[in-house]
Amino acid sequence: MTAFRKTFSSGGHASRSACRQTRQYSAPVDGSIPVAKQKYVPTTGTYPKGFLVSGTHVGVKASNTRFPDLALLTSERPASAAAVFTQNIFQAAPVTISRNILQKRSGEGIRSVIINSGCANAVTGKGGLEDATSMAASLDGLLPDSSSPDRTLVMSTGVIGQRLPIKKILQAVPKAVSNLENTHDSWLTTARSICTTDTFPKLLSMTFTLPSSPTITYSIAGMTKGAGMIHPNMATLLGILCTDAPIPASTLQPLLTHAVERSFNAISIDGSTSTNDTLAVLANGAAGGQPVTSPASEDGRAMQRLLTDFTQQLSQLVVRDGEGATKFVRVKVINSPSFADTKLIASSIARDPLVKTALYGKDANWGRILCAIGYTQGLSSSKTVIPARTSVSFVPTDGSEPLKLVVNGEPEAVDEMRAAQILAEEDLEILVDLGGGGDGTGKEEASYWFCDFSHEYVTINGDYRT
Repeated sequence: MTAFRKTFSSGGHASRSACRQTRQYSAPVDGSIPVAKQKYVPTTGTYPKGFLVSGTHVGVKASNTRFPDLALLTSERPASAAAVFTQNIFQAAPVTISRNILQKRSGEGIRSVIINSGCANAVTGKGGLEDATSMAASLDGLLPDSSSPDRTLVMSTGVIGQRLPIKKILQAVPKAVSNLENTHDSWLTTARSICTTDTFPKLLSMTFTLPSSPTITYSIAGMTKGAGMIHPNMATLLGILCTDAPIPASTLQPLLTHAVERSFNAISIDGSTSTNDTLAVLANGAAGGQPVTSPASEDGRAMQRLLTDFTQQLSQLVVRDGEGATKFVRVKVINSPSFADTKLIASSIARDPLVKTALYGKDANWGRILCAIGYTQGLSSSKTVIPARTSVSFVPTDGSEPLKLVVNGEPEAVDEMRAAQILAEEDLEILVDLGGGGDGTGKEEASYWFCDFSHEYVTINGDYRT
């Protein structure tokens, strides 16, 4: 198998007018990034050829008097596009409009994305659909070949049930277009402009090669937002990915769907799926090379690995910024007869409020983990989980030996002091070994990434609209 090379460029603001108590983990009211989160913000990046971005202040939310809240991303040439959307029945107007545009164009000829924060434009009736349409059309009209419509995807995030201040947004679009650039600062500003209760902008970029074009260096960049109301399907967030690799929409969609199932659909903060979830990817081919014509080709398989890895890293930034979160936790379930069942079990643990509060309290209450495994709904077989084959451990991130809690259904004598030391760290892995299931031969595994529940989470969401 031919290897492909990749190198990473390492890598919110919540407006609150009425803070009822001191918050230790949410965004400072002055918009500065908490010291503990600054390490996740990249200081440099390598961005795809032919893409321009900007972040502009509009004041969509009245309390936002100076932070950017209108994001634009545009390709200098027509691009292929693919997207995944929320499965919430109450889907926001931008979701409907963007889906229709992609279907109408079969994912080809897309030029740009426009996003506002501060108002979700969800549950806003016909007027909301008109507003979303006018946002997209306003950018279409300012692009080259302005006579060609339906080339812009639209996204919104913020409070549900309120109409957009559409006149303010439309008046700001020309200024946003004039601000378009391809510098690291412009990408970072754009990433910040889509934030709501986020404490830091979530941006990642990477270079890579493909087997058919080893001398061409491609780039991929992505930005996302989300800190609360996070759970598949798809997870409550917005995200944009773009690459200068040549990938037609017919290949791009299955690549994205596969990657999202193992990344953005494998994270949870509070078990709540929103109305606006949208993750889109654009590929403009500006770097040249052979088109990736099939997910099954050598290039397609390499791109699949790359995109899955990239989306996992990007989605994990959302978990690290969970509202009020103090811990970043991976739950890994191994040796299962079924991938689908494995993921269901991991999800059950990740969204269990008693597991999450125990982790916040640094309490090695492994009984809650077993309980979450045992009540998992929708398993394909009653033999997926056999209590006498099930083991649970805490895996420290320092590389030391795992702390065994339960082995083949039997409780271990837990070293409470060592457990307390492990749980005092910010990062933690919970390992669940199903022992192969009923016949002992299962080898499937899946991971979920989640955070704890703190007092802070209640405070943040208790006054979200105020």
